[in-house]
This record gives sequence, structure tokens and C-alpha cells, in this order.
Amino acid sequence: MAARPGINKMVVLQAAIELADEMSLEQITLALIAQKLKIKTPSLYNHVEGMPGLRRDLAHWSLGQMKEYLADAAIGVSGEDALMAMGLAYLAFARKHPGLYEASFWGPERNDAHAVQLGEEIIHLILRVMEVYELSEDEALHAVRGLRSIFHGFVSLEINKGFGLALDRDQSFRYILRTFLSGLKRQKP
Repeated sequence: MAARPGINKMVVLQAAIELADEMSLEQITLALIAQKLKIKTPSLYNHVEGMPGLRRDLAHWSLGQMKEYLADAAIGVSGEDALMAMGLAYLAFARKHPGLYEASFWGPERNDAHAVQLGEEIIHLILRVMEVYELSEDEALHAVRGLRSIFHGFVSLEINKGFGLALDRDQSFRYILRTFLSGLKRQKP
């Protein structure tokens, strides 16, 4: 069966991203994507390998976009300023695309070389920015885990409406991140 003109993998992914951002990744189905694109569900198989393939493709796209957001945020700044900018970029990405953000945590299998590579590229990007702290290799990796925990934990609480107090969330995020980064400064020899 030939693919319908105007429909390609990127169009399908964009429709899936829009739906995921509107309702959540867990709720999207191939039928909903087909309905949005005004095509029959079987036509999607010309572009994606069912829901597992779509989720994999969304995870890849999400990780690639996250890497771009983080890299762009670090341009022209270094050290603490770069890490703060990267944290804010992470938060901005998750706020703009909550469903796509969720896709990056669907646990790509370890044999998914592309997802593993993208994840490693993100880690190496953060490690390069953290070089100013002069941490050992293990300390730097512990710090990356800490940053990821702060970023993801904050985003998860925000997405799930876990912050009920009338307190500026951006200020809270900056405060938490500054506190963590000031602890890294103390680790310097």
C-alpha cells in the first residue's frame, strides 16, 4: 500500500507529539493519531512500527531535542552560569512539551544503540560544562546524577501539580540548583 502524499514519518511524529503534549503519552493511540491526520490507522504502519516503534521514535526525538536545548543554553556561558542555563532549558523543554518529555523516560532498551548514544551525549555535554569544578571522574558522575535528579524531580512534581503553594516555581528551581552548585564548589581541592 502506498503512503498518502503529504504524510511521512515526521508528520506522524509531530501529530503524536501534539497529542502527547495535550493529553499525555500514555493516552495516545495509533487510532487517535490517524484520526488527527485524517487517515486510516493501518496507513500509519507505512511510517512507524506500531506503538512500540512510535514510542521508540518519540524517545529518540525527545532525547535529541533535549540535547539541543541543553547545548544551546550553554553557548556563551560557562560553569555555574552554564549549568543554571541548562537547568532552565531543561525545565522550559518539559513545560513546552510535557508529553514529549515523558517519552524520553519510556526506558529505551539497552540494545537501542541510538537512544543509548543520545543519553551518553547529554551526559558528556553536562560533564564538559562541569569541568570547571575539577571533580574526579566518579564525583562528576555523581554530580550529573544529582543534577538529573533535581531536573527530573522538579519537572515531575510540576507536571503532576505537586507544587500547591503560591510561591514562584522558577525561583524555587533556581534556589535548589544554586544550592546544589554551591555544594559542588566546596568539592574543589
